[in-house]
Amino acid sequence: MSETIAKPFSKAEMDAMRQAWKEAGQDEEKVRASFWSKLRRVGRRLPFAEDLLAAYFCTLDPATPSRVKWVLLGAIAYFVLPVDGVADFLPLLGFTDDAAIIAAAIAQVAGSITDEHREKARAALQDEEIVTA
Repeated sequence: MSETIAKPFSKAEMDAMRQAWKEAGQDEEKVRASFWSKLRRVGRRLPFAEDLLAAYFCTLDPATPSRVKWVLLGAIAYFVLPVDGVADFLPLLGFTDDAAIIAAAIAQVAGSITDEHREKARAALQDEEIVTA
């Protein structure tokens, strides 16, 4: 199996994640609470929902290195915040910037997202309470 080598984040991507984390007040609990709220509202419409949830579960894993947690939490904060590059309420385009940030973050730390994290993500997506409004 060949391993994908991820390119480093661009300056714009890093700046967006830093800004998102700053706007979230650097409060991990606030980001986590906002994450579930937003996922309940828009979960079914996100083609990258499983990846997003796997990233979230990776941040909860005590075995995940701190650097990986911060990269993923920065991307999740960007997803959670209402103010970002493209307004989330716009049809088709609303979550493209969120998807790009999540994809870039996951590419950077892909080796840390385990099959267990992905299984938890799939189980959470099957739970109607999580993905419905």
